[in-house]
Amino acid sequence: MKELVTRRGAVPLPAFFPDATYGALRAAGFDDAESAQVPGVVMNTFHLYQRPGARLVKSLGGLHAFCGWPGAILTDSGGFQLFSLIRENPSYGEIRDGEIIFRPDSGGKMIFTPEKCIQAQYQLGSDILMALDLCTHPDDAPEAQRRSVELTVAWGRRCRAEFDKLFSGKEDRPLLFGIVQGGGDRALRMECGERLREIGFDGFGFGGWPLKGDGTLHEESLQYAAEAMDPDKPRYAMGVGRPEEIVRCVDMGYTLFDCVIPTREARHQRLYVFREGCDRPDALRSGKPGAAGSFYRFHYCLDDAHARSAKPVDESCDCPLCTRYSRAYLHHLWKVGDPQAQRLATAHNLRFYQRLMALLRDGN
Repeated sequence: MKELVTRRGAVPLPAFFPDATYGALRAAGFDDAESAQVPGVVMNTFHLYQRPGARLVKSLGGLHAFCGWPGAILTDSGGFQLFSLIRENPSYGEIRDGEIIFRPDSGGKMIFTPEKCIQAQYQLGSDILMALDLCTHPDDAPEAQRRSVELTVAWGRRCRAEFDKLFSGKEDRPLLFGIVQGGGDRALRMECGERLREIGFDGFGFGGWPLKGDGTLHEESLQYAAEAMDPDKPRYAMGVGRPEEIVRCVDMGYTLFDCVIPTREARHQRLYVFREGCDRPDALRSGKPGAAGSFYRFHYCLDDAHARSAKPVDESCDCPLCTRYSRAYLHHLWKVGDPQAQRLATAHNLRFYQRLMALLRDGN
């Protein structure tokens, strides 16, 4: 599949959407994202549902008008956040067969259903909506993985029905993605994918934790889930974000990615730079497959070696930082605590990721 057609235009695939969790990119503006040629962003339904509220966002014209972002917006279902909070502290609520009960520290009670999940994303004005699913941990018992699949399918069917009701007769329809659960059980993943495909979705996402306990990619689960998805529709590796992991998942068939990594690393003075001669499609898979740093390295902004360097961070990069400023100037900005340091660094990492995706598209 070469492109993802949204009501905000076509997105060439594979594509990376940075996370704008609360409706904003950390330490950067959406004009920086546009300059970096970012085609879309991911926002968090659960957090926006709480603050400022889906109804308020709708009254102000939806997320695009509210945030000033013209590109595609994908909103997650909110299920992962609820699951994580309840798993960490069971007093926060419970996950029932028909709904999720959440009791925040601030008091009160929130009842989250598949219907409310779609209604909230409808009010937010998302271009890509995610169906509500029940997440699991890779180490969960088989019965927990089975329950996850059963509820994910049942909730997916209810999400589909609510989506069709809300957008009945409307030409300007967003897309609806289902999520494939099943843990590390290939048969369960295949079953979940088959049942979701029968319901009918515009794309499919990987459900569960994509990383093992040691931080390495959970390749088996990702491969099983990819095999369970419709190859003619977008396959979304939710939460996968290290450059070498993206390359590996593209080889599995995934075409859409999101993560906080590029913006988070920028705020910690770590900038992505292609190794010399590696900003070409064939270099992305040179050396050991999936090896970290095989085609890129980190530029550590505060290293003393950069304090007197007139060179750009990356001579091959066309971002504002690399085309206008030196390593020494960026080092200075960090030293004096100027907020421009974080913004320029974030804009650079966003551009690196878009350059990476362009190379992957050229190599396919």
